[in-house]
Amino acid sequence: MNIRNIIRQKRRELSLAERQIAQQIIYQQIANHPAVQSANNIAIFLSFDGEVNTKPIIEFLWQQHKSVYLPVIHPFVPNHLLFLNYTPQTPLVNNQFGIPEPALNVLNVIPVHHLDIIFTPLVAFDARGYRMGMGGGFYDRMLANYQVQQILPIGLAFACQQVEKIANNPWDICLPEIIYA
Repeated sequence: MNIRNIIRQKRRELSLAERQIAQQIIYQQIANHPAVQSANNIAIFLSFDGEVNTKPIIEFLWQQHKSVYLPVIHPFVPNHLLFLNYTPQTPLVNNQFGIPEPALNVLNVIPVHHLDIIFTPLVAFDARGYRMGMGGGFYDRMLANYQVQQILPIGLAFACQQVEKIANNPWDICLPEIIYA
């Protein structure tokens, strides 16, 4: 069994109590984060496969009058993402991986460089900030120029997802911050 499958299994095996305690700590860190407080446009993902539950984070961001954006698999450019505005009224459809995403509407697309923060999903991470995703390279491609674009990518994870070292490639993006508990 490879590291991706092992960590996904560990994440799914967290008890409800362990998950709730960790998520409360994560939610508090996000609520108190200075970059979140000053941001206007925040991208986040809808939880899938045992990831940190992002629904309460999204609700909090809406309460703070932040514009929230969700990733959508680009319909014409393989392995690339678009980000669409997400409100309580946004219709969702399942993508090819079974993950809900906003129905594609070009009027709701935001250029990536207009995002202030991108909360990034991950399967595993190390102390250096390297992350392992699901293997498609979607986020590494999208974050390739995050420093020039002045976007803050922040990984979200449970502590059980931390590994000693991610075997990274030159194109892998090192996240400046990972919030986990």
